[in-house]
This record gives sequence, structure tokens and C-alpha cells, in this order.
Amino acid sequence: MVRVQERTADGLDEALARIGDRWSLLIVRALLGGSMRFNELQESLGAIATNVLTQRLRQLGDLGLVVATPYSTRPPRFSYGLTASGHDLAGAVRLLARWGAEQAGTQAEGPVHGECGSALDAHWYCSTCARTVDDEELGEPGFI
Repeated sequence: MVRVQERTADGLDEALARIGDRWSLLIVRALLGGSMRFNELQESLGAIATNVLTQRLRQLGDLGLVVATPYSTRPPRFSYGLTASGHDLAGAVRLLARWGAEQAGTQAEGPVHGECGSALDAHWYCSTCARTVDDEELGEPGFI
């Protein structure tokens, strides 16, 4: 008899379950620059349908990643911005954007150093050892 090990959800499963669709990540990226009104957000995203944008904004709001702030009561209108938790996604979104650009053979997107303008590289850092850790040194049993 073969035993099947029950698979438990990990961080990546949880992240994908919450925001694992194209539009949600693009909305988060668009809002990294600051709050936007619905029409501004829709224009910045291009081909997104109004109903899809509305649905994704509600979903991101329910997850505590986006907050809607009213700026008009008649008719009710809102500007949308990221919460602290939404801003926490910035690093992951930037890394995904850089990876995607590299796969497409285009110039990699990513943050730059404000002082000199050079592109920044992402590295794992161990605060206990106070040093950068290479991929070969990562000790993550069960992680990809």
C-alpha cells in the first residue's frame, strides 16, 4: 500500500490564493506610486474591463491590501491606495517584473538607487550573521 503524504499549504500557495491573478498584481504595481482614482487606475492598466477592475479592487480591499478613500459623496467616488500590507508586496512585485522582463529579453525593470541611479540587485541577507547569503546556502526544507 502506497501512502500519500497530505500536502500542506505553504507561503507561496497562500500568496497565489490571495493575489495570484494578473490584474491584482498589476493593480498593486500601479498603486505603488501613490493613490489613484478609479478612472486613473483603469487608464494606467490599459485593457482591463470596468467590471474586472471593480471586482479586483473589492477583492484586494477584502484582503486588506487596498483601501478605498471617498473623495465625493454625490455620486460616491473613491481613490484607491495601498495599505501597509499592500506596500509589503512591493519587493515581490518588483522581483517578478524583473524576472518577466529578463524572460522576455527586454530591459529588466526594478528599483534604482536614488543617490546614483544604478539598478539595485536583490540578495538574501542574514541579520544574525550580518552577511549576504547565496542561493546555495539557503536552508529551506520543503521550499521550491
